[in-house]
Amino acid sequence: MKKALITGITGQDGSYLAELLLSKGYEVHGIIRRASTFNTGRIGHIYVDPHSKKARLFLHYGDISDAEQINNIIFNIKPDEVYHLAAQSHVRVSFDIPEYTGNITALGATRILEAIRRSGRKIKFYQASSSEMFGSARPPQSETTVFQPQSPYACAKLYAYWLTKNYRDGYNIFACNGILFNHESPRRGETFVSRKITRAIANIVAGKQDKLYLGNLDARRDWGYAPEYAEIMWSILQQEKPDDYVTGTGESHSVKELVTESFGYVGLPWKKYVEIDPRYFRPTEVNNLIADIKKVKKIFKWQPKVKFRDLVKIMIDADMRAAGLTPVGEGDRILREKFPHRWWKTD
Repeated sequence: MKKALITGITGQDGSYLAELLLSKGYEVHGIIRRASTFNTGRIGHIYVDPHSKKARLFLHYGDISDAEQINNIIFNIKPDEVYHLAAQSHVRVSFDIPEYTGNITALGATRILEAIRRSGRKIKFYQASSSEMFGSARPPQSETTVFQPQSPYACAKLYAYWLTKNYRDGYNIFACNGILFNHESPRRGETFVSRKITRAIANIVAGKQDKLYLGNLDARRDWGYAPEYAEIMWSILQQEKPDDYVTGTGESHSVKELVTESFGYVGLPWKKYVEIDPRYFRPTEVNNLIADIKKVKKIFKWQPKVKFRDLVKIMIDADMRAAGLTPVGEGDRILREKFPHRWWKTD
């Protein structure tokens, strides 16, 4: 039985990846931060009491800002694969707390790679890199595009990206970068723009919210579906040689398109509910991100099943259900048709 360690297991990507690995027969370990309230809602449905013989998911208290804890966890678990997903991952917030963002998002990868190096074990390492690293580079962006980061978050991710390559070349560690473009789902954090919009719409329909405040509506992103990207993460570490991969849909849509498509799905006029708040603008903006996915198409024989409009419907149906409303239903139909044997829990 393979062992995998996931940092950021309680996040969107970590929860989907944990489900995927469990479905493949792995023993899965995750690092969680101690808090006075439960923060494991995304993995509650797959958690089994560790006293049970059926348990294959184990959680360990730790923090990627603490090198000693990371060393101890890797030493004790002896994982075959490490998926490093934890980060301060909100781009706008990184302008407000740049030092913390660097400590967690950049140096967190350093601590894990160094623990792997010191372990002396053949551990495969996945670094969750980001399309934000491309910044102002002209689209479409591929593995050979020159990075032009436009935020403290992107700079921190770029540090971790280059360090991953350095440890791969310098210490012969199986270390890979997955440069994933925006990927969303009903498990996306509520402060990220996609979920902020779909959740607000459900609340507006339910009569619990009057307005939705947003920033730059002209920013364009390549939005995909998170469960599909979890499969790419796993596939990257199953290759014979370590390498770096860009993953996305190959399409770009503006935040305004996301707004109009989302409100249109439930039959509401978006201009009645949306207002612009300057506090949500970034000091330096990333205008257009589009993934050039020729490499993953060729090597993994992969094509995204869910693109922009289907993604909107999936997320709104889930948020309407969470708000106690009857969903429109198109998102649920898309899931049934495109993923008849899905390995993750329906949200």
